[in-house]
Amino acid sequence: MSGSKPKARQKLLITFAVIAVIAVVAWQFVPDKNRLPENIASGNGRIEATQVDIATRIPGRLQTFFVAEGDLIDAGNPVAEMDTAELQATLAAAQANLSQAVEGKRLAEAIVKQRESERRLARAELGRFESLVEKGHVSREQLDQARTAAETAEAAVQAAKVQIASAQAGIEAAKANIHKIETTIDDSHLNSPVGGRVLYRLAEPGEVLAAGGKVATVLDVTDVYLTIFLPTAQAGKVRVGSEARIILDALPDYVVPAQVSFVAAEAQFTPKAVETRTEREKLMFRVRMRINPELLDAYRDRVKTGVPGVAYVRLDESQSWPENLQITLPNG
Repeated sequence: MSGSKPKARQKLLITFAVIAVIAVVAWQFVPDKNRLPENIASGNGRIEATQVDIATRIPGRLQTFFVAEGDLIDAGNPVAEMDTAELQATLAAAQANLSQAVEGKRLAEAIVKQRESERRLARAELGRFESLVEKGHVSREQLDQARTAAETAEAAVQAAKVQIASAQAGIEAAKANIHKIETTIDDSHLNSPVGGRVLYRLAEPGEVLAAGGKVATVLDVTDVYLTIFLPTAQAGKVRVGSEARIILDALPDYVVPAQVSFVAAEAQFTPKAVETRTEREKLMFRVRMRINPELLDAYRDRVKTGVPGVAYVRLDESQSWPENLQITLPNG
């Protein structure tokens, strides 16, 4: 009985060894449809998107918020508004100054007309005196006085015209000041420069903000990308504009089309969050895959950042994509 146990144990070990050999052989020779061809490179990453901070250009009190966190907005949509009561009062004063400058110009123009009339009279008198002095009816002194009066009238006309130019300059300055105030009022209406999702509200109505104070952060859902790191041998074969594919962990049944939008010009150590410690010890090239903005627009309500996934890129663009990387998208 004692000799039968070692034999049984030996048979069991031999059986396990045979199974292991068969498994290894099967793994090597049975095709795996998910195994990548040699012309496909891949890497892990997370979905990211451009974040745009909306901030004030001038200091002031935040009056109104038009959006909430999570709202989808279009480019140009209002996000918040600053209190403009003081600016409106300044604008009214500037408009009054413009009216005053316009009236000042009208007065200067009227004075010019008066001075020109006086000049015509002085010139006429000078002409009469010049004819009378030859006949001996007036003295040479009276002629000099008439000539001086004519010259004085000419100088008065020129001075009055200078007043018109000065008044016109005042008008232009008043208009420029009004434009400046109106621009500042426009800047008090904080609109989103991009379409996307409101990620954070960073201030609340009633808060007094300094110049450059942030009020909200908007996630640009039309600029979504995934960054991977590739070794030199693979990165050297990747060019900007190449087709790419992305499969997200949350949607493993769908293959999202993308495009290589950036390939680093120099190598770097890969971040801890991307690769294992062994891989981090290697120098890799950063490659960014950007999803088509038109596609994103169709699925804008589903775009989320931070979702992990895998990106694939062809190293030989003459080769077609394998069956498991053909584009498949969820129904709208």
